Amino acid sequence: MSSPPAHPGIRIPGCWALGAEGSSNAEALDRLLPPVGTGRSPRKRTTSQCKSEPPLLRTSKRTIYTAGRPPWYNEHGAQSKEAFAIGLGGGSASGKTTVARMIIEALDVPWVVLLSMDSFYKVLTRQQQEQAARNNYNFDHPDAFDFDLIVSTLQKLKQGKSVQVPVYDFTTHSRKKDWKTLYGANVIIFEGIMAFADKALLELLDMKIFVDTDSDIRLVRRLRRDISERGRDIVGVIKQYNKFVKPAFDQYIQPTMRLADIVVPRGSGNAVAIDLIVQHVHSQLEERKLRWDMAALASAHQCHPLPQTLSVLKSTPQVRGMHTIIRDKETSRDEFIFYSKRLMRLLIEHALSFLPFQDCVVQTPQGQDYAGKCYAGKQITGVSILRAGETMEPALRAVCKDVRIGTILIQTNQLTGEPELHYLRLPKDISDDHVILMDCTVSTGAAAMMAVRVLLDHDVPEDKIFLLSLLMAEMGVHSVAYAFPRVRIITTAVDKRVNDLFRIIPGIGNFGDRYFGTDAVPDGSDEEEAASVG
Repeated sequence: MSSPPAHPGIRIPGCWALGAEGSSNAEALDRLLPPVGTGRSPRKRTTSQCKSEPPLLRTSKRTIYTAGRPPWYNEHGAQSKEAFAIGLGGGSASGKTTVARMIIEALDVPWVVLLSMDSFYKVLTRQQQEQAARNNYNFDHPDAFDFDLIVSTLQKLKQGKSVQVPVYDFTTHSRKKDWKTLYGANVIIFEGIMAFADKALLELLDMKIFVDTDSDIRLVRRLRRDISERGRDIVGVIKQYNKFVKPAFDQYIQPTMRLADIVVPRGSGNAVAIDLIVQHVHSQLEERKLRWDMAALASAHQCHPLPQTLSVLKSTPQVRGMHTIIRDKETSRDEFIFYSKRLMRLLIEHALSFLPFQDCVVQTPQGQDYAGKCYAGKQITGVSILRAGETMEPALRAVCKDVRIGTILIQTNQLTGEPELHYLRLPKDISDDHVILMDCTVSTGAAAMMAVRVLLDHDVPEDKIFLLSLLMAEMGVHSVAYAFPRVRIITTAVDKRVNDLFRIIPGIGNFGDRYFGTDAVPDGSDEEEAASVG
């Protein structure tokens, strides 16, 4: 159902429409808790949850989105749509955050980023700190906010990038040491008293909503909040309200109501207005929905030679012998694991030879100089695409001392056939590292492309990403290389074909099921088709 048209100056039931809405899109994923090892209970295959399932699956140690994030990039690997950004303005304690959360709940979209202007107060000088302690600093003036940081943060979020957001401590009037990481959004909701007070910020907002609440109600809410949550006394709160908050609302905030597309009287109590807003956002998301055909993309490269960025481990009799064992359907699980691990170790040793090295001189125990080589980068990080990719982690740890490990869970939506991002845990400052991205089999390349896009969104340079896989199909190689021509692709073997169900032919079967001893699906599909699509 589409939203009704907005007509300037005409009041509609539950809200005032004061202007036209813009357009833009992307997707959302907040940073989640780190995973922990599971017990030894019988393993079962994991699949995407249907739309009716709750969007979150919580355990004692981690949270996984059961409604995954679909592709937010085109076949070239570039982001095709920006996120839809909603600005929520209004006076202090008008109910902006409550309205934002009601919109999020009603949208029923898991990838929504809520960004509060309260996080972007400027760092105070010593003198300003003393004024704030005496309730003599004006936190309701436009100069109190770091608009440059707000604009740059919102720009990066709209572009699908990972951002670091400051965490403000209202008790000490200062930013905390640890900042919060936000990443990925279908919808961005930015709320704050000065949400419409900056021209550059206004240009980033696709929909502007002003929450209009009675001043007496706002004062009562502010008293309750500042006394119970921020450790203030009633005299100080009232003093600050009369001296700064009310004059700022009259001078800076209320005039911005005319810039809003929709004005919501009574705030969170206005269910009709919330419903109309949600209808409009849903219609915008549907218009921006990305659709592209992986099969058509791959077929376009069928006659092309394999890319120069591909490196295949030399097929020595030893390597071919190990492939013979792990490809044999009669091979026992123990032997499959043993020879897979041997191949993984060889693959990773081979991949490390592509890292940058520089000349260095060391002194031997005999007191002699030795002209050698040393790693020229800052650090190496491994990122496994769950679940099969995690089997390569021990081999990487065995040859890279103190390597950091991240994980990405990508699964196939059985209704749409699209890969979906469900879970993400990456080390801090990964943008400075060489990243070894691990998945045991790659057929279509869809999961690998999504994982590479995630790394790029976290500012990892494309030429610092190494995609490692025990077995790849030519289709997957071409897809990844076409989208990301500077990513190094390294494998132990490349099979020429995939069948109509995108299974690698002759292939290796479902690597995860054979390695972990889980139940195979009836059609014997490869790991990535049932869980991560290539």
